[in-house]
Amino acid sequence: MTPAIANPTTTPVLKQIEALVAEVPGWSPIDQLHTLFQLAYYTADLPGDIVEIGSWCGRSALVLGLAARLTGRGRVHCVDFFPEKNDWTQNSDGSYSFRVTIGEETYGGYQSQTVWQEPFERDIVPVYMRHHSLFHLFLENIAKHQFQDVITPVKGNSDTFARSVGDEFRCRLVFLDGDHSYESVCKDINNLERFLVPGGWMCFDDAFSCYDGVNRAIEDRIINNERFELAQQMTRKFFIARKRS
Repeated sequence: MTPAIANPTTTPVLKQIEALVAEVPGWSPIDQLHTLFQLAYYTADLPGDIVEIGSWCGRSALVLGLAARLTGRGRVHCVDFFPEKNDWTQNSDGSYSFRVTIGEETYGGYQSQTVWQEPFERDIVPVYMRHHSLFHLFLENIAKHQFQDVITPVKGNSDTFARSVGDEFRCRLVFLDGDHSYESVCKDINNLERFLVPGGWMCFDDAFSCYDGVNRAIEDRIINNERFELAQQMTRKFFIARKRS
């Protein structure tokens, strides 16, 4: 178990982040996680919670949870399909996709932008060797740092989440790291923008790196959109935009 931070107030945040995610699988680099923390921390004076679409094992969720814990403001809603090992199938071209059943509905993941065999075997297979259930692994990572009181996992996508919270829900920060297809990113923006308070931030993982769907969705729906301001690429693959006050 990662040792507890003796005094969070005097321990540099970057050191706390590194300790939190040291043993958590994922692709978000430290510089991106630090930027995400800062946005969550310095918007604590705004009303509303934090929403993450695409959580995997909880790497970025822990960082958002740290900001919520240190400021004492809001909850982090982590929305993911949390596919099990047997939900994945190999496609005819050798790549992988998954389908999950939640309630009476079946949903597909990585359908148009599939996961190629090499990264699947390198990055995803070891996760299921470590734990048979992605959802339970997420819960274990959250419990290890006692963040159950600030982090709520939600099985589903932005569609199901938006329907579940109702029109009165508000958030100050949205982090989109779900399906990277153009249609899915646009859907996530449409579903969650209406909950974002003035001055709140919408953040995008894997922006302007190697995912055309993410890039086009940002260009079409965010850049030069009069409802947003201060749109900027912050790290190698992390883009943010603030909703106008």
